[in-house]
Amino acid sequence: MIVHLNKQNFVEEVNHSKIPVLIDFWASWCMPCKMMAPVFEEVSREYEGKIKFCKLSTEEEPQLAAAYGIQGIPALLMISKNREIGRLVGYMSKQMLKQNIDELIKKNQK
Repeated sequence: MIVHLNKQNFVEEVNHSKIPVLIDFWASWCMPCKMMAPVFEEVSREYEGKIKFCKLSTEEEPQLAAAYGIQGIPALLMISKNREIGRLVGYMSKQMLKQNIDELIKKNQK
C-alpha cells in the first residue's frame, strides 16, 4: 500500500515510522514520474512490511519538497529514523530500483 503524503500526515507517516520510508517526489506534468509510478507501485508490494512506500506531489506540497532540497524529479528519498539515508533521481527500471533499494538498506544496517 502506498501512502500519499501531505503536510498533515508527513510527521506521523515519515518521522514516526518504525521502518524505513521511501518517498517518491513527483508531479503530474512530469513524464518520467508517470513512467516511474507503476514501477514504484510494483516494487512496493515486494517490500511490504520492510519499507513504507510513500508519494508526495511537489505541486501540492512545494514546501516539503523544498525542505528536502528536491531539484529534479522523480526523486526518491529513503528516510530511516528521521534522517535521509539515500537519494535516487530519475526514472529507473524495476530491477535497477530494487538493486538501489537493497544497497541503501545494506548501507543503513552498517
